[in-house]
Amino acid sequence: MRTKVQRDMSESIVPPEVRPKPAVPAKPPHVAAPSPTAPHGPSGLGGGFGVDRVPGLGHSGSGSTLLGYIGIDTIIEQMRKKTMKAGFDFNIMIVGHSGLGKSTLVNTLFKSQVSRWSSGWGGEHKIPKTVEIKAVSHVIEEGGVKMKLTVIDTPGFGDQINNENCWDPISKYINEQYEKFLKEEVNIARKKRIPDTRVHCCLYFISPTGHSLRQLDIEFMKHLSRVVNIIPVIAKSDTMTPDEKNEFKHRVRKELETHGIEYYPQNEFDDDMEDKNENDKIREAMPFAVVGSDKEFQVNGKRVLGRKTAWGVVEVENPNHCEFALLRDFLIRSHLQDLKEVTHNIHYETYRARRLNDNGGLHPISANNTQESNL
Repeated sequence: MRTKVQRDMSESIVPPEVRPKPAVPAKPPHVAAPSPTAPHGPSGLGGGFGVDRVPGLGHSGSGSTLLGYIGIDTIIEQMRKKTMKAGFDFNIMIVGHSGLGKSTLVNTLFKSQVSRWSSGWGGEHKIPKTVEIKAVSHVIEEGGVKMKLTVIDTPGFGDQINNENCWDPISKYINEQYEKFLKEEVNIARKKRIPDTRVHCCLYFISPTGHSLRQLDIEFMKHLSRVVNIIPVIAKSDTMTPDEKNEFKHRVRKELETHGIEYYPQNEFDDDMEDKNENDKIREAMPFAVVGSDKEFQVNGKRVLGRKTAWGVVEVENPNHCEFALLRDFLIRSHLQDLKEVTHNIHYETYRARRLNDNGGLHPISANNTQESNL
């Protein structure tokens, strides 16, 4: 028989509560509100969603293991649909003296007649007395994605006897586009989508002399590299032998380094080691030695873009003949979005900060005080 003390002790002991294992939902209907009792506090998964850690499920060092499907991976598809619906802007400027094939190269890059001469800018090909700025826009669609491409040409650059400060009209145009965007940003009734006319890229054409850069080349890139993404290219590279071309490329890189000229992609903007390794390969290949042509020829039973010479056909997209394919892949297929981001986050922000600082702040502009607001 149990004593009275034993009976009292057995009655005072309460068996532990058995809690059922939580069910793992296939797709949570909503995201739970932050929990004040979450073991991680505000530093838990997602920066404060307070997702409790379930013993036995394990976790990674950066956050808790998900209990089921949320759907955050669909953001990529959402972004793709919005981009395809809205399209995007890309503005490219071409600079270099006449006769270097600037318009032809741009037509070759985008496989369409997008240069100003191809777009019916009538009249004779007269060299202007001063540097002019000519912009022409086209909408290009590929795979359901629309791009409004604007090509800004600079006829008259480098073609005068006295080319002193001939980069000033170009610098002024670039800054005017920043100013236009800034005024739209501070508008009280601003547009849902601000038209972007800022220059995202400047292709600078170097004459294939095989010797060295001209003083004009150095001065232009030194002044303009502070306000725009400059990509130097050696035009009509088929006029040089492979050895001459490689030696000239090496000499140009050395001169740019000596004069402290930073061209795109700039070292300081590499996000991580993966970006750095990829961009280092590009920087080692620059300036790209290119050939442009919008004419097709029959080579080994295939139609190819090229330039016919007495020695045969120079194939534009053949990496053994020139570096056009490298330029195209770099400019359009791998770094187009980065060019736009560097323009917005670096060059435009630098202009914006200086502008606001100089004026003690830019006051909001009403819809009636700007010409562009009703366009």
